[in-house]
Amino acid sequence: VQLQASGGGLVQAGGSLRLSCAASGRTFSSYAMGWFRQAPGKEREFVAAISWSGGSIHYADPVKGRFTISRDNAKNTVYLQMNSLKPEDTAVYYCAAGYFGAGSSMYDYWGQGTQVTVSS
Repeated sequence: VQLQASGGGLVQAGGSLRLSCAASGRTFSSYAMGWFRQAPGKEREFVAAISWSGGSIHYADPVKGRFTISRDNAKNTVYLQMNSLKPEDTAVYYCAAGYFGAGSSMYDYWGQGTQVTVSS
């Protein structure tokens, strides 16, 4: 599976962005998908995950109520809708495919990352 993340950019605090992650290959629908982020000088951290069917979803506490993960298996794409953005959301965001969960080791395939910058 090859993953291509897009949709990042510069936004003011309180604004919104929608990230997309397009996957190649016919097996996309058999993988759970996750979003992670890495801020400068910090370790990569879990943001959100969605099971292969979309029936199970998990969010990291800092983004609960603000971010929404979804997927469209017909389009081989997973999304991350980010609302009420804060400066601390600034990071490179990565999508990943693998097993459902919050640990980065559960994911076998990673996209190249897309930069999200939130100005105060």
